[in-house]
Amino acid sequence: MSLLDTRVPAVLLRVDRNPFHHGTLGAVRSLGRAGVDVHLVADTAGGPVGASRYVRQLHPPPRPGASADDIAGVLRRVAREIGRPAVLVPMDDVGAIASSALRDTLAPHYLLPDPPGALPERVADKAELAAVCRALGVPHPVTLVPGSAAEAAAAVRRLGLPLVAKWSRPWQLPTGVGLRSTVLVRDARQARELYLRSEEAGSRLLLQEFLAPGPDRDWFFHAYADRSGVLRASGAGRKRRAWPPGAGLTAVGSWTPNPRVEALATRLCAELGYRGVLDLDFRRCGVDGRYHLLDFNPRPGAQFRLFTDTAGVDVVRALHLDLTRRAPSTGGARPDRTFVVENYAPLTALRPARGRELAWHARDDPAPGRALRSLWCRHVARRLLARVGRRAEREPRPYVVRQAVPAQAGPAASGPLNDDERASSC
Repeated sequence: MSLLDTRVPAVLLRVDRNPFHHGTLGAVRSLGRAGVDVHLVADTAGGPVGASRYVRQLHPPPRPGASADDIAGVLRRVAREIGRPAVLVPMDDVGAIASSALRDTLAPHYLLPDPPGALPERVADKAELAAVCRALGVPHPVTLVPGSAAEAAAAVRRLGLPLVAKWSRPWQLPTGVGLRSTVLVRDARQARELYLRSEEAGSRLLLQEFLAPGPDRDWFFHAYADRSGVLRASGAGRKRRAWPPGAGLTAVGSWTPNPRVEALATRLCAELGYRGVLDLDFRRCGVDGRYHLLDFNPRPGAQFRLFTDTAGVDVVRALHLDLTRRAPSTGGARPDRTFVVENYAPLTALRPARGRELAWHARDDPAPGRALRSLWCRHVARRLLARVGRRAEREPRPYVVRQAVPAQAGPAASGPLNDDERASSC
């Protein structure tokens, strides 16, 4: 018998166009395996997620750049099709922020957590998060918000090089303009040029102290804060491998108890009064040894399935249990578990291991894994061809003689690639 109330369906909302978001597949499988009808509001074209046997029905998502009212209209339409209240599970920052802001509008149709005020938007905004950390005494990299190109250059002198540039609201970045949410800045000119694109980016530029990556320095914490503020299905994880190396998403992660990370996350959530699913990213500073909070994501992290307890409950199931007024899980922690994303760590995925969950391949749901194998290689091939094309456009015209100069190697962000990182390029 399922722990969850299977009479209440779930609606997974993903506004961001990412056909290879394995966290969405994890949520589909988690709820579907428990017997819950899963309705997926997302663009699954060109990706494996829609092939899952646990998707009850696919629904067209809001358009890119949709307003909160547009998102509300889509969710009301889905609610009419379902015909009964459902648990809403936003899978990206845009959906989480909109769902919180629209809580009163959506309440007749959906079951939602009730965080205070506009807290999800506040913590997702990287400039606001820096202010929150200062106010609460939570370690956070020194962060400056320049008000001009000259101030951006001055920030480089104050923080030193390299430093990290971030857009405070990365979910507002337009597509196809070459802007990335996070960039490693190596000179003042680059900082000035980024600042001059602030209007195009749609949010403020942040310049942040660079904390060097290294073994055992990157950690994450996932949990669901229930109606009483108790953290359910919580756990600290160590990022054993990232893609891109040193700064990207978790390619290989392990459930590793860390009392300092757990205590810091628990205190932060309690002082904020946070309610709902959360995903925190930390980096331990190699100088002072403290764990600095880098990101606060008000929704499930892509690797949330790592923290599945002995009763089979993760943050998504904990959310469903709480909002349908069911008893919380009494399962215990399983710190022996690991999580591997096959397209970013293919060789690790091929090695047999106990207590491991793969992001895409599953015996009871093989279609997404099969789809990934062909779709990912085609995706990588297209990107490589586009890169070759851009490089060819930059090549000098024929008959132009250039003097050869010795190549100088710039500083590497994280050292040489390992076998997994080479193989993940397909």
